[in-house]
Amino acid sequence: MQAVSDVQGRLFVLVKSILKQNAIAANVEPTTLLVDVGLTSMDMVNLMLAVEAEFDFTIPQTEITPENFQSVGTLTRLVMSQLAPASAA
Repeated sequence: MQAVSDVQGRLFVLVKSILKQNAIAANVEPTTLLVDVGLTSMDMVNLMLAVEAEFDFTIPQTEITPENFQSVGTLTRLVMSQLAPASAA
């Protein structure tokens, strides 16, 4: 199973990439609300697609909620919960 720090680091890269595309310079911590640093609803869709591509899984429809996309920390929990069943099999 992947380490939480590895997953979180990869998510930071994805978030910072979207911020860079939007010319937004922001300090992002695990608990920073992504909407507060300037991510729009379209950016969130792009982030969701990037997460699916980066970690090679499809996020279940029931998990695509504002709560799961609030911060890098909440995204880390989402990704870890999706990777856990695959590694346990």
